[in-house]
Amino acid sequence: MSKLLLNKVMVIVLSYIVTIGAIAAPADPLSNFFRNKTKIDKPFDLRDPFKAPQTKAEKAKPGAFFSESKGQYSNIVEEKVKSMDAIKLVGVLIGKERRALVSSEGGKSIIILKEGMKIGEDGAELKAILPGGIILVEKIVNVYGQEEYLETVIPISK
Repeated sequence: MSKLLLNKVMVIVLSYIVTIGAIAAPADPLSNFFRNKTKIDKPFDLRDPFKAPQTKAEKAKPGAFFSESKGQYSNIVEEKVKSMDAIKLVGVLIGKERRALVSSEGGKSIIILKEGMKIGEDGAELKAILPGGIILVEKIVNVYGQEEYLETVIPISK
């Protein structure tokens, strides 16, 4: 019986040593790999530098609901203006609420814009709708690191 008891004690001692060794081992050897090599917190969470960053339009799921304004939701996707260079001003509606009718480059449909809307990927704001055209204001940062505003006047196309 003493031999049987000695075997049980040996198994318990060995299992205790293995358990303590497993607890003391680091969880992931790659978790500390970049600690002294870079100042970036999570280098694996960064985007691929060889791919263009996704725009907000690409991230939106087709068929999903989106908010047009506060409290208004729709699943009808309206055509957006891609850039300021692609705008062709077709007409202007003057009245209580001014609207501009534009067609984008190669687009057969007409897009209705109102004052205050952001246009294109650069985020140019439609500041004014006048009887002869529209005024777009774009905020940029110049080479000196200062913010500048560029105003673009687009006349009605003939």
